[in-house]
Amino acid sequence: MIYKIFADTNIVIDHLTKRQPFNKESTKLFILNEQEQLKIHVSALCINTVYYITRKLIGHKNALDFIDKLTEDVEVLGTTKSEIRAALESDFTDFEDGIQYATAISFGGIDFMVTRNVSDFKESKIAVHTPTSFLKKFKFEI
Repeated sequence: MIYKIFADTNIVIDHLTKRQPFNKESTKLFILNEQEQLKIHVSALCINTVYYITRKLIGHKNALDFIDKLTEDVEVLGTTKSEIRAALESDFTDFEDGIQYATAISFGGIDFMVTRNVSDFKESKIAVHTPTSFLKKFKFEI
């Protein structure tokens, strides 16, 4: 079975920017995605945030190159008015996390949310893991 995971923005940024000490586990998820052992999904909101943050670190052109590669490798899920409304009506204290969650729920079929901020998703109907706990649970080598 190929698990469909929804990667929170922090996971993508950790991987792309090689942010320590989080990079190793996040990068392992992307390697497993390339090996077709799992499928990573992100929201359109994530793409925008990744560009905004990486542009400041590495410049416009390099940030666009990151986005180009990222969108080749993962599934990008649409974020519409419906997801925004759902986030507004949710109990999430972090609005961005509420949008991420609503996007994952709207898509359907997501097996796991993967984030470093597990406590932000305590009301999730989708199982939530850190990269480390996900990799250990399914016995993927780190």
